Amino acid sequence: MEQQILHHTYDNGLTLVAQPMPWLESAAFSIAVPGGCRFDPQQQLGVANFVCEMVQRGCGAYNSREYIEALESLGVDYSSSASLYNTNFSGAMQAAQLNDALAVYADVIRRPTFPEDQLEDGRMVCFQDIAALRDDLAQRALQKVRMNFYGSTDGRSCEGLLETVESITLDNIRQFYATHYRPNGLIIACAGKLDWASLKSHVGRLFDDWEPKPEPAIELVPAAHGIDHIAHDSEQTHIAIAFPGVAYSHEDYYLNRGAIGVLSGGMSSRLFTEVREKRGLCYTVFASCNTLKDKGAVLCYAGTTNERAQETLDVIIEELQKLAGGIHEDELRRLKVQIRSGMVMQQESCRGRAGSIAGDWFHLGRVRTLDEVNEKINGLTIESINEYLADNPPCDFDIVTLGPQPLEFKANGISATPA
Repeated sequence: MEQQILHHTYDNGLTLVAQPMPWLESAAFSIAVPGGCRFDPQQQLGVANFVCEMVQRGCGAYNSREYIEALESLGVDYSSSASLYNTNFSGAMQAAQLNDALAVYADVIRRPTFPEDQLEDGRMVCFQDIAALRDDLAQRALQKVRMNFYGSTDGRSCEGLLETVESITLDNIRQFYATHYRPNGLIIACAGKLDWASLKSHVGRLFDDWEPKPEPAIELVPAAHGIDHIAHDSEQTHIAIAFPGVAYSHEDYYLNRGAIGVLSGGMSSRLFTEVREKRGLCYTVFASCNTLKDKGAVLCYAGTTNERAQETLDVIIEELQKLAGGIHEDELRRLKVQIRSGMVMQQESCRGRAGSIAGDWFHLGRVRTLDEVNEKINGLTIESINEYLADNPPCDFDIVTLGPQPLEFKANGISATPA
């Protein structure tokens, strides 16, 4: 099927990008507003997430209840979240309702009313997000290792802290909105059954009279690499590891992705086979590529019992170091099949495709078609991946353990220290 990527940047800097999928009867959108949690002031950690909640509690002529009813009457399956760089709003619906759904979100993004009587209800939702993260011990370990690797600005979680969210005022919320919600840098991505000319004209009517704003400055806090332990009275130990990868925009991204796919890409992958199946050390183990705009990491995680935690860490590090010796033909063949299967499924989902093209435009300033990605995957060879691994072996590990006892990093004899 032909993949046509269309885009238009309006005079105020807003970009509309779309992929028509005429074989579908549905459509989806993904809106990335340039106000993510990396812009949270240090004393207001969690404010981007709080603003995301509050803009949906009254906007345009809608109160909180009427906003939800408007989306449900259009049959929109909607979601929202703050991320590191952006605050994201997405939805999927019958294709005929796309323009009306975007009109509702124009009110959300441009005309929030920030009703004072909704402030504490919004704060309670943010508290619940913090509590959910606190109770998810795996995510706590991964969040800490991200912070160690990237630094406390780019490694932070969007939920913030109880004490900072407690202190956020309505004025703080309005100020963050006024500074960061702007058309320049905003991306609207649509996919599905759509008419490009009509869509471009409609989005223009909704947004092109919105004046651009200066891009806010940001103060980055350097990374504090190391080995940490978070003490927690539990029957389980959670292990999180980070080491250097490459950004999605880097020319070697697919070489890195190929190598990590061999390490952790299904039940035949090395980590699953060696750590879980052969030795029975843990109930879950994986590694994945993680990317910022200008840098990337590989994040690994394992959840295990306290008694087997040290051996689990030792075996994972051993497998990471063995990866530098290269991969084999059968491993690459399985990986290519898995990636192609995922691409086929994405092509059948307008929602997945809308999110993908929004991410591509943000990271690359263009959209990789599925044909282009397929060409890159087909072009991976044993020689190219092994050459990449020889030049970029897994090393310089940041390690976080969460459980009753710290573990020892046997590669250099260092034990994890309390965080």
